[in-house]
Order: sequence, then structure tokens, then C-alpha cells
Amino acid sequence: MRIMGLDYGAATVGVAISDALLITAQGIETIRREQELQLRKTYRRIEELVKEYEVERIVVGYPKHLNNTVGERAKKAEEFAEALERRTGLPVELQDERLTTVEAHRVLDAGNTGLEKKKAVVDKVAAVLILQSYLDRMNYKVGEED
Repeated sequence: MRIMGLDYGAATVGVAISDALLITAQGIETIRREQELQLRKTYRRIEELVKEYEVERIVVGYPKHLNNTVGERAKKAEEFAEALERRTGLPVELQDERLTTVEAHRVLDAGNTGLEKKKAVVDKVAAVLILQSYLDRMNYKVGEED
């Protein structure tokens, strides 16, 4: 079993995939689109990756405000997640992603990543952080039950 993590944004979707043991997340790619509402190619690419990596669950970053309220971006993430669930037939969960993009920039800055390279990979790194957070939470719950 593998889980896919997605960082859904206005122009891009960062994609990460878990390992088969559900311990680590690896960045796969960043799907880009010209306009925010043109999602057909994005959905099609996600469906291809679901098949290629034998994904059984999808986690979408949920960008709630720091005060825990749901704003416009979070509502768009909810709609995206619902559409993915309908299209793929897989369970899709929302994962709190507050500050993941900020953290992704910190990770890339620590590695002295140049500006152009950073722009190209920041969404993929954010997807890794979202998925890794989900995996850690899931594995923590399993550890509590033991």
C-alpha cells in the first residue's frame, strides 16, 4: 500500500508518495497548469500516478488559517479533495498543512537551493512535508494502540 500526498495550489500541485511500509514520503513531481480552474489535465496526471504507484489513499493539504478557521484556499482544497475522491474512487483525507510552504522554503534555504530551483521544487517539498506529517500521525496512533 502507498499513500499519495498533494499540495494543492492555484497554479501547481506538488506530489509526494509514501514508501510501501508507510514510513517515509518522497517527492515525485510538481503538476503545473495555466489557469486555476483548468483541472482536467491535473486530475488525469494524478490518476496516472495513482495507477503507476499503486496508491490506495490520497492526502490533500488543508491550508486552514493559523486561528483554525477555514478560508477560501481551504474551501478550494475541500472541493479538490471531493472531486479526487469521486474520480479515483479512493479515500481522500485532508491534512492540516499550516506553515508547510514556509517550512519547505526553510528546508530549501538550508540546502542553499537557488531561486529558480526553489521555485521549481517548493510545492513538491511541501507535498512531502504534508504526507510525512500524515504518516507520522498515523504511525503514532498505531504505536498508541500497542
